Parts: sequence; C-alpha cells; structure tokens
Amino acid sequence: MISLSKGRKVDLTKGNAGLRHLLIGLGWQSQGNNFDLDTAAFLLGANGKAAGDDDFIFYGNLRHGSGCVEHKGDNLTGNVGGDAEQILVDLGRVPGNIEKIAFTATIYDAEGRRQNFGMVKNAYIRVVNADTQQEMLRYDMGNQFSIETAVVVAEIYRYKGEWKFNAIGSGYQGGLAALCGSFGIDVSEGDNSAASNAPPAREQPIPPVPPAREQPAPPKKVELRKGQKVNLTKKAGTNLGKISINLNWSQPEKKDSGFFGSIFGNNNGIDLDLACLFEMKDGSKGVVQALGNCFGSFQSFPYIELDGDDRTGNSAAGENMRINGSKISEIKRILIFTFIYEGAANWSEAKGVVTVKCSGSPDIIVRMDEYGSNKCACAIAMLENQGDTFSVEKIVRFFNGHEDIDRAFGWGLRWVEGSKD
Repeated sequence: MISLSKGRKVDLTKGNAGLRHLLIGLGWQSQGNNFDLDTAAFLLGANGKAAGDDDFIFYGNLRHGSGCVEHKGDNLTGNVGGDAEQILVDLGRVPGNIEKIAFTATIYDAEGRRQNFGMVKNAYIRVVNADTQQEMLRYDMGNQFSIETAVVVAEIYRYKGEWKFNAIGSGYQGGLAALCGSFGIDVSEGDNSAASNAPPAREQPIPPVPPAREQPAPPKKVELRKGQKVNLTKKAGTNLGKISINLNWSQPEKKDSGFFGSIFGNNNGIDLDLACLFEMKDGSKGVVQALGNCFGSFQSFPYIELDGDDRTGNSAAGENMRINGSKISEIKRILIFTFIYEGAANWSEAKGVVTVKCSGSPDIIVRMDEYGSNKCACAIAMLENQGDTFSVEKIVRFFNGHEDIDRAFGWGLRWVEGSKD
C-alpha cells in the first residue's frame, strides 16, 4: 500500500495488469454528531467539465448510466475498512469521452450550521482493488483546512492509455453549488444542466458566490431507496398539475430470436406492461392497464390514463402513464406496478426504471434493483394522498400476478383471466 502526500501522482493500471474494479473509500472524523458530509464523483471530459447532470454521481444520482461509477449511499456504517462512504469504479466501462473522474466531499448545510472543514479531522481517501480487496494506496489529508466547505479530494485520469491517481486535497468556499460550478454544472436554479463557464484553476479557491447560491439548489432528480418516501412539491397557490409515470428498461441489440429474446428467452420478444391499482376517496377502486383495454382517462374518472401499449419493446420512450394532479382531492392511493404479458422474466437483466415527473419537483427515480426469480409481476411504487400532494414510496416487490398484488396491498378486487385484442 502506497501512502501519498498532496500533489503526488501515481500509476494505477500501469504495472497492474488486469486491474479494472476499484473501490474508492472516504472517511473522516468530525466535531459533534450533527455533521453531514457528502461525497460525490464528477465524470469529466478533456475540457475538465461534466457534459451534464448524469455525469454528477451523488446521493441523489447513485449510478452512472454506463455503470462505470456507482455511489454506495449516504453515510454508510459497518464497512470493512471503516469508510464513511464508498464509490465503486469499473474502469472497463468508463466511456471514451471521459478523461478523468474527480472525487469530492462537501458539508451539507454548512452555512446554516456554521460548519467548515476546519472542524473535520483525519480525512482520507483510499483506493482498493475490489476484486482482491487489496488496498493499493491511501491519501491522508490531515488537518490542512480551515474555512472551506467543499474539497476536491483526488482524481483518477487517463494518461497514455493507462489510469493514474492524483492526490489533490484542494478546499473551496461556496459549498456544493460552487463545486458543481467549477465542473461545469449549473445548480443556480435547481437545474444541473451543463454550464458554459470554464472551471477555475484547480488549486485556486473559487470566489465566494452570491448569497442566493450559497446553499445547494434542489437536485434535479432523487433516487429512492426501498421503503423511502418523498413528497411531490408544488408552488404555492397551484395544484400538482400533470404527474407523469415512465417505465423504461434495457433494450439489448435486436437478434433473430426477437428483440428481447436474449433477455427473456422468448422468440416472440417481451410485452412488459405498465399498470396501476387505484383507490378513490369515495371507496371506489379499479385498475388502469392495457389488458382488457382499461386505459383510463385523464380528464374524467379515474383521472389516470395509460398513454398506450408498446407490444414490441421497440419504443425508446418505454411506457407512460399520466395522473391528473388537480384531482388529488378525489384520489386516496395509487399502486404503480408492471407485469409481463408474454415472455419469461429475467428482471436482473431488464434493469427496469420508473421515473415520476411533476413540475416543481425533482424527478423521482425508482429502480427495480431487486429481482423476483420467475415471478411475472412487480409492485414498484405507492403514491398516497397527503392532503394537497402525493407521497411516493419505493416498493419493488415481486408477485405471481395481479391477484397476489391485490391481496398484498388490500385492494379487494375480483379478478378473471383476460387477454389483449
């Protein structure tokens, strides 16, 4: 294991043939129990900037679309090595346009809590070969900081076809908003879209930002953990408006055996359907689904409408449902689920993702990241009336069919075998 000092660069893959999977562990000691430190990874191009919010991996966006970087979650406990937070990197999956990955740490609500990295001691980052669990290198930052509220801890970067590690340890004022700005992500209005300003020199502190930008803006998206609930938000004096539910899943390259043949082992492909059970305040209940042509209605009862039925799996947009948020006073709860009308299930390869969109709220991401063997249906998320908004809870439980879902959540409908036209 190599112990590094600030500014030192060392080879990772050169001399380590076959090295691919890295575990990046970060840890620290803080004064008091009310410190909340957050780590993140920024995937950067040759210009030192992220192309967009998908290249910002943090507690609200835990996994990069390529699968090359995965954040293990906020404030872990009981990890081997004592790390507070961990990030996994698969070097073999890093897209070709990504030249470096920067690892950072920020203090949540540092301004409001009057906290800074001068109160954080013995901060470190370590790199572990995730395949052998061998710790390769470690950079102890010591107690070098004072008023800073964000730190670029280290980075890995490409150099002549190999990967190297750079111990940076640069502190900044301005918190997460300023840190994002340095990497080309603008969060000034709650939008993590790419900004055009070039990042400042790495070793220079970022100038203080205006007061309105001192605190991190609401994230553009939030990924739920199982059992976690969040409320949809809306502007004062308005209703929720249209709530969109999108179901998407991995779409492998089409083969002779059918579009989803390689995943589901079905020569005719797969027909994966989005659906929901609903219960109104007056006690009436029902289902919205393509099966039986129960597509619902947005403007009239039940104020939930399925946009269509993609029977081929060829639609990149997946399947979509709309909920009329202006009618929330009439709706008690909605259970979003999906089922396989044709084909054999292999949920682990389908990698289903449900996205809940509502104007004024961050997108809510629910990944179907637990797998139900050969069960053909999955209860994904529950929306429940909270007076003037909905709470959204991640469920992700697998069942043998509609009736089993009904019983598990107490709907009490009568089911008969059905088919599509």
